[in-house]
Amino acid sequence: MSTILILGGYGYTGKLLAKHLISQSNAEVIISGRNLEKAKSFADELNNSRVTVRQVDASNFESLTLALQGVTLCLVAAPTTHHADTVIRACISSGTDYLDIQLSSKKMKALYAAEDEIKKAGLCFVTEAGYHPGLPAAMIRYAASKLSIVESALTAGYLNMKNIPYSDAVDELMECFIEYQAQVYKNGAWTKPESWDARSFNFGEDIGKRTCYSMFFEELRAIPDMYPALKETGFYISGANWFTDLFITPLVMVGLKLAPNRGLKPLGKLMWWGMGKSKPPYVVALKVEAIGQLDGVHAQVHARIAHPDGYELTAIPVVAYLNQYLDGTARRVGVHMMGHLAEPVRLFNDMQKMGAQIIESLDLFHLPVANESSS
Repeated sequence: MSTILILGGYGYTGKLLAKHLISQSNAEVIISGRNLEKAKSFADELNNSRVTVRQVDASNFESLTLALQGVTLCLVAAPTTHHADTVIRACISSGTDYLDIQLSSKKMKALYAAEDEIKKAGLCFVTEAGYHPGLPAAMIRYAASKLSIVESALTAGYLNMKNIPYSDAVDELMECFIEYQAQVYKNGAWTKPESWDARSFNFGEDIGKRTCYSMFFEELRAIPDMYPALKETGFYISGANWFTDLFITPLVMVGLKLAPNRGLKPLGKLMWWGMGKSKPPYVVALKVEAIGQLDGVHAQVHARIAHPDGYELTAIPVVAYLNQYLDGTARRVGVHMMGHLAEPVRLFNDMQKMGAQIIESLDLFHLPVANESSS
């Protein structure tokens, strides 16, 4: 039987991951973190014989390697990007697979630096898991599975939660603004990292049309190589509200450039406060709009994934992927993005079973296909 240790298992996202893992799999689950009492308290709340606890300090190599003994996979749900190299090295040393839900260029560099060792050890390391990053690439692959040829695949996100709990994970999110990239793939090439693009997306009747701004995720870089006919792809994020968009976001961006260390937490709290002032509907949604051909006919695929709780929508796709990992169908040696490794149709089906709302449509346009013989 597989054993999954959740690093930060009693944190907000860690708790949701544990609950879904218990209900969706037969894996043994270890709740871990620095505070053993908090781990025990949450384990008691779960009241399941497959749940145990371990005390571990993510910044300490010896503590990690000891805690990882007998563990199949280390699920990193704690804000540990500053200790990414230590966690990675401990997993390699103990022969443990790895999955994280973090967005961090530092972590990516550490993973790729250790990739040869990871492969040599026969381990599977999965990164950029969750809803964004994590789902954009999977949603493009899902839409592409509905088409014979995909020519355009754009993804967009809308985030609006009521009473959003502030956590240390927000600090990691703010760090991403320091190295913010806005590039998209247009006319068969990636634009410059600093070049912004804006588009309008219709998120459905509850949200309506929103102006969204380009935001780059590393998982998207390989998408054009997967689909040779693709002319454009990218991810776009909707603004929170007019006050946050016009005043707070520019202030945060400038402040983080001028004082990346001292300004991180206060500016993060300011951004989180501003996002919390948005009006209903309170929902987190991701959508994909793909255009191409289906059996020689012009076609368009729209798909939307939504949930009222963004933390829940982080945990759900991770556990849906882990279903595939645990049965061996989505475990490959090396370093992989979750959005590349997960089989998208099964991923969507399992997410829906866990409470994610999924709406999709396929429209055909009976128009003559230009240059059909050369496509």
